[in-house]
Amino acid sequence: MSAPAQDAARTGSTRVRASDSMDVGHLYTWVAERRGVEGFVEPRTAVSDVTLLLVAHDGEWTRRRVPSAKWAHEFCNKQQIPSYDAAVVGIPQRMRDYNRRKKLQGGA
Repeated sequence: MSAPAQDAARTGSTRVRASDSMDVGHLYTWVAERRGVEGFVEPRTAVSDVTLLLVAHDGEWTRRRVPSAKWAHEFCNKQQIPSYDAAVVGIPQRMRDYNRRKKLQGGA
């Protein structure tokens, strides 16, 4: 088992990797290349820092670590996409449908 990343933030007894510029760059690119995107801000847990889940109109999705929930909501506002607290509203059905379609097609 490898040691945690050197830049990891400490949460309880678990180390998690902090967000970095590659995560942020991925989010900007992903939003620019898709339509109907919504953001779902996921809270910090014992095994993961705050994450931003982006879901496109067809259910395609991506998730990346972000510096904070405030940062995630501000990112969405600047990109003119709606953002929600995932702990309150949950995950959209279209994402589950997308995952089911991919699984049936033999994809990830």
